[in-house]
Amino acid sequence: MKMKIRKGDRVMVVRGGAEDKGKVGEVIRVEPATMRVVVQGVNLRKKHQKQTQSHGKTIPSGIIEFEGPIHVSNVVLINPKDNKPTKVKLQVKDGKRVRISKRTGEKID
Repeated sequence: MKMKIRKGDRVMVVRGGAEDKGKVGEVIRVEPATMRVVVQGVNLRKKHQKQTQSHGKTIPSGIIEFEGPIHVSNVVLINPKDNKPTKVKLQVKDGKRVRISKRTGEKID
């Protein structure tokens, strides 16, 4: 199955935890093998990190906060033209795959 969300897209979380539902953020990373995306500021996790040394660099200890991945079905793309959420369909035009907004019928990129 092809991913309809790409790195750099603005998305809204439509399902998930109560603290993240409705949040809007930019996609930082896409994992097509697991059908997951990492969205900036969404699904924040904390990791307790020990101080380590590798290749002459010292990584300090402390609590590191980072974004965890969420399933692509739990986010919806924000149309860049009118900033409203929209579903996406793929069409082949002139031999290239193009993303089309299902709500407006316009080309997204």
